[in-house]
Amino acid sequence: MALTDTAARTAKPREKLYRLSDTAGLCLEVTPSGSKLWRLRYRFGGKAKMIGLGPYPAITLAKARERREDARRQLANGVDPAAHKQAEKRALAAHVHRFEELAREWHAYNSPRWAPSTAAKAMQYLEADILPELGQRALDDITRPNLVALVRKVEKRGAFNVATKIRQWLSQIFRYGLAKGAVKANPATDLDVVAAVAPRTQHHPHVPLAEIPALLGKLDAAKCDPMTRLAIRLLLLTGVRPGELRHAPWAEFDLESATWTIPADRMKARRSHIVPLPQQALNLLAQLHELSGKYPILFPGRNNRERPQSENTVNKALHQIGYEGRQTGHGFRHLLSTELNSRGYNRDWIERQLAHGDQDEIRDTYNHAHYLPQRLKMMQEWADTVDLLCADSNGHKIRSS
Repeated sequence: MALTDTAARTAKPREKLYRLSDTAGLCLEVTPSGSKLWRLRYRFGGKAKMIGLGPYPAITLAKARERREDARRQLANGVDPAAHKQAEKRALAAHVHRFEELAREWHAYNSPRWAPSTAAKAMQYLEADILPELGQRALDDITRPNLVALVRKVEKRGAFNVATKIRQWLSQIFRYGLAKGAVKANPATDLDVVAAVAPRTQHHPHVPLAEIPALLGKLDAAKCDPMTRLAIRLLLLTGVRPGELRHAPWAEFDLESATWTIPADRMKARRSHIVPLPQQALNLLAQLHELSGKYPILFPGRNNRERPQSENTVNKALHQIGYEGRQTGHGFRHLLSTELNSRGYNRDWIERQLAHGDQDEIRDTYNHAHYLPQRLKMMQEWADTVDLLCADSNGHKIRSS
């Protein structure tokens, strides 16, 4: 008769070992100590043999029957299940688990849970900094001093943010290895205790608003690519990040409604962002369309029109007109924030314009307001302020190229 799960569960230990039979050679062995083990009786080469299939209840009756059928298929193919099991154990013992194998498995496991940019960044750091040092090392041979030395090497080149990420990911990789039984300990714990102290963050430099007319005048007089001049003016008028502008396709712009909608996958906070466009920005976009409107993106590269211009283009132009260390493309965001706050505009409008998350995480989660009408008015007033300042200074308004 076939064994039932109830019979297996309620089987009590006796003074001597005994077995409860299922079918086709499967039985449950009950020891005097109360432990229970699935066994399979079979014949191979004319000899009676027995193989263990795992403990009960960790291996259920149904699972034990699956393993029995696997063994019977091996027998049908002329393979001794016991010999096959021993061969697998020897192969596993002979295999050296290397760090790269575990790291790539960890990355593949987590990639579906990450944003594509996070997965790409993690792989970039793995291949650039971690795998060259640890990839071919046996997991059991990697020590905490090895990991400290790796991170120190990254810190010495001044990449403190990269070092922070590497410490986090090393710990996660070894935690993953612990969970799957590939390592016995996590040598990457508490690496932050010996982290080098990063220098104080230097904010992106920017000149005061009073110097903007002079900056734009020098930009007009310089032998600068017209598209680069337009990019600098658009950064000043919108407060977007340089990368958001540099990669912008024309398809994101609705000039009739005076809005630019940047999708979540292009935003740092992974949240779509609507940028209201003052009239001066619309005028600049019209000029830009004459130069690059036949291409998918606003600022195509010089050598490959399908790819955006170099990320250094704007800063290089500012450097060439004498603003190295005084103004960067990103610095226009700081100028905008400083000026709008000093004029008493609503903080929420300013933070949404800059696509900042709220420091209060709960508030940020539930605050989906775009404040679009208010921001359009605010940004139009900002553009008019810059125009007036430029007109008073040299007669040139920002809407001119």
